[in-house]
Amino acid sequence: GQMIPERRFVEAVNRQPYQYEMGDFPTEWEAWIRKKRKDPPSLEEILKNENYREEIKRKVKDVSEKDKLLQAEEYKDGLVAEPVRTQVKGHASAPYYGKQEPSQDPTSTASTFQPGSWVPPGSGGSQKK
Repeated sequence: GQMIPERRFVEAVNRQPYQYEMGDFPTEWEAWIRKKRKDPPSLEEILKNENYREEIKRKVKDVSEKDKLLQAEEYKDGLVAEPVRTQVKGHASAPYYGKQEPSQDPTSTASTFQPGSWVPPGSGGSQKK
């Protein structure tokens, strides 16, 4: 004979089945539906794991806050240099990235080509000598 595999599914209660997204179910149920575990999870197991995840999030937040305070103290004491703030002007794909005026020389950025511009002699523009 032929073996028919067990089918596992969840019936949508408050939404249409197509509205569910990854993460809407507890991970324990996802594992059972996808046959990564043999038995369905118990309510106690789901609650225990949810509490554990919340505790980890709280601990991460506490450590992050302590680290920020420690860094601020080290900056104040001069033990560590503060991070440099970079100001971005323009975009790398722009034809005049970082330039204030058109150049007499042709430029090429990625797949674009910008021909050089003509500047009349004596106009004060940058000229080759």
